[in-house]
Amino acid sequence: MNTFELDKKYVAPTYARFPIEIVGGKGSIAYGADGKEYIDMGSGIGVNSFGFCDSEWIAAVTKQLNAFQHTSNLYYSNPCARLAELLCQKTGLKKVFFSNSGAEANECAIKAARKYGAEKRGSGCHTIITLKNSFHGRTLTTLAATGQEAFHEHFLPLTEGFIHCEPNAEELRNAIEENNVCAIMFEVIRGEGGVLPLDSDFVKAMADIAAQKDILLIADEVQTGNGRTGKLYGYMNYGIRPDIVTTAKGIGGGLPIGVTMLGEKVEGVFTPGLNGSTFGGNPVCCAGAISILERLDDGFMAEVEKKSEYIFSELEGAKGVESLSGIGLMIGIKAEKPAKQAAAECLEKGVLVLTAKDKIRLLPALNIPFEELKKAVQVIKEVCARNDI
Repeated sequence: MNTFELDKKYVAPTYARFPIEIVGGKGSIAYGADGKEYIDMGSGIGVNSFGFCDSEWIAAVTKQLNAFQHTSNLYYSNPCARLAELLCQKTGLKKVFFSNSGAEANECAIKAARKYGAEKRGSGCHTIITLKNSFHGRTLTTLAATGQEAFHEHFLPLTEGFIHCEPNAEELRNAIEENNVCAIMFEVIRGEGGVLPLDSDFVKAMADIAAQKDILLIADEVQTGNGRTGKLYGYMNYGIRPDIVTTAKGIGGGLPIGVTMLGEKVEGVFTPGLNGSTFGGNPVCCAGAISILERLDDGFMAEVEKKSEYIFSELEGAKGVESLSGIGLMIGIKAEKPAKQAAAECLEKGVLVLTAKDKIRLLPALNIPFEELKKAVQVIKEVCARNDI
């Protein structure tokens, strides 16, 4: 049996896969089993920050593999400690908990917020407000946090204690007045919700309200973090300081890692035995993450912004393009034709793109060469311009 047949027979059908098998890649070029090369504008849904098989990342991971691949969290590990140090130095946050995915990182943030709320205002202070059209993960609790009912169907009852609001300051204030709220959890760009950046006035109002009410701010940076928006973390575009920041995806460069960063208010909320993860802080994953994080400096971020400006300049007002949204290299394109049709046509022309609701979604490697970026953007323009709905 070929790979398609094996997958259909043995793999749980939870993904609507594109009809392509990836067998290799280098940089922003994916190699298909069909012998074709594809420009990858999705980077594994924002995971391969430096593309396929980045030489520095491979060297860091291989060096650690040749030392030791895993040890229990009952023992100290230098890659884990070094990565935590780097994260705290770059963000000003105080402590880090490591896990294996964005959903796990968000679960940890929710635990920290609820423990903080209970200690400050009693056990009834456990409600967390999230935004409509948000996405925070696929565990039962992070599904409950997700502000999209379509994800809740089939899995009821979900974890209680979540309220979903529109990104509107008045609605947020009313929800806080009517409930015993310990935290507000948000994405500065709701990626799965349609690549929807938050309005800066709302973000400022949200931060002010949280400060006035001593409510924690949790920034979910699973997709927006690690240079994706042209800043190290997306919230840095808005001039706020969250109490908890979660991230995953791009920080690992292709290996599974989740990160929950705890600020001053909550740095002491966990004590031994209150949280844990067998593979959290895995030395190989941490070595890869250090390789990624050390290269995300101001000069590199400036290049991300230049690439973003190029995409916007080429596609804004282009034939067949209704609107653009996003920040940095997290971009949504609302085309006249259906997004899934556009993605299929891009695939035929050698460009891999993603979709989010009714939009084409772009999450290219942060270091994609301009030559490849320009080729991919021209293909996307051609696909959008074709009037064959």
